[in-house]
Amino acid sequence: MCQLIKLAIATAFASLLGAASGQAASPDPARVTIGSGAVRGVAAADVISFKGIPYAAPPVGKLRWRAPQPAKPWHDVLNAEKFGPSCMQTDEIPKSEDCLTINIWRPAAATAKLPVMVWIYGGALVHGNSAMYPGEALARQGVIVVSLNYRMGRFGFFAFPASATEAPDEPIGNYGYMDQIAALKWVHENIAAFGGDPNNVTIFGESAGAGSVMVLLTSPLSQGLFTKAIMESPGIPTGRSKVLPVTALADAEKMAVDYAHSAGINGSGAMALAALRALPAQRIVEGTSAQQELAALAADKYLVGVAGPILDGKLIVEPPEAAVAAGHQAKVPIIIGANDRDLALGMANSKEALFAMFGPHADEARKVYDPNGDVPLSELQQQVFADRIFLEPTRHFANETVWAGQPTWWYRFSYVAGSARQKMKGAMHGMEIPYILDSPGALVGNKAVTTDDKAMAAAASGYWAAFAMTGDPNGAGRPEWPRHDPSVDRVIDFTNKGVVVGPDPVKQRIDLWQEVWDQQH
Repeated sequence: MCQLIKLAIATAFASLLGAASGQAASPDPARVTIGSGAVRGVAAADVISFKGIPYAAPPVGKLRWRAPQPAKPWHDVLNAEKFGPSCMQTDEIPKSEDCLTINIWRPAAATAKLPVMVWIYGGALVHGNSAMYPGEALARQGVIVVSLNYRMGRFGFFAFPASATEAPDEPIGNYGYMDQIAALKWVHENIAAFGGDPNNVTIFGESAGAGSVMVLLTSPLSQGLFTKAIMESPGIPTGRSKVLPVTALADAEKMAVDYAHSAGINGSGAMALAALRALPAQRIVEGTSAQQELAALAADKYLVGVAGPILDGKLIVEPPEAAVAAGHQAKVPIIIGANDRDLALGMANSKEALFAMFGPHADEARKVYDPNGDVPLSELQQQVFADRIFLEPTRHFANETVWAGQPTWWYRFSYVAGSARQKMKGAMHGMEIPYILDSPGALVGNKAVTTDDKAMAAAASGYWAAFAMTGDPNGAGRPEWPRHDPSVDRVIDFTNKGVVVGPDPVKQRIDLWQEVWDQQH
């Protein structure tokens, strides 16, 4: 009976919105009217989904390498049953330059004012798409889940000099981040029509998606658009400015001009920009696969014309680490952490070369990582590079936000699916995502999901949903997750034996990296 009452309230709420906009009221809870027009989603069991809704105009033609423009209104009811195409990349998937769409999952019996969780996918800023990530299971926990597509690679992070002359009032180069901000503004303006609270929005993402959250947390252009932030293995950028650093604007402009030259286009003015816009989209993504980008980053290089985050002076004014140290970030509650066997991004062909990275701490590093000299180089590379890129920078960023007075929760994810434990030593990059989304079958297949897998998914997603609801991840009988305290050696670890709170098992390694970074700073 209670569910029926809630459904009636939700239907009446949507009907009032339709009447207020001058359109006929609809008893269909899967039909919602927003500023651009009416949309019809799909009701399946206890969740209603709306997919492929344009949140901005197609960034094509003269809008290629421009800040996103408002979506054009539509007159007929928009069929929101399927995901829109992914943004341009090398992956063989449905894709298009016309890709700026947003997806929404809400509980079918949703009332107004539900908390909103906006997911930003990773992929080294060159690949990925929102269709990869199911939102219905997380939505069942009483939140509205939103995901979005954003421009990547040479479409998303490309600072051709003439762009600044053409649109002097717009930021230059960071078009992917501009898309994310446009999507958050769309959420702020429209999510109430879906039963969401625009004043209770959590942004969360993984890898480059978590790096995006870090940028949004510290950009002056995104302030006020969210109330909480979650960063899962943030990379590009990270919590340390010297790890995968942001690109200076002058360097990004040179990279764009160099790419134009490689395509047979000379100069850096309006005619050259027009010629670049005339290039086929498929040609622009050539040579920008995720594998090529990661290999370039591991070698401290860039792919031609792919700048990554750009210090443009408007959207990114300073590296995130510097912004937080100066108190320039959004003062919102934070969750941040990494996986125990996270992405090992780097190159070293010998133990000597590997430990040389520690400079004057090389001997100490040997004692910490390879005390008996019998650890294989491959294992050392895994530990050293993952610690350098993800584990230490996440703790450092957590420390900084605590010192800034922000409620902060720091985690480690070490859980491995029951069916994979014979093959895997720990949780690799991105392996927490199916558990956060309460969809463990997305990783191993539904038939291989174990009771432990389901329990871990319930726990992890429960913490995330509670954080979105209240700003505190605790509750519902889950093990108490204490706030991060830099003076106490304590981390919450999602392990094969359950959720454990206690001393960090790799504290000695992370402390060593902290010494290295602090000395360089």
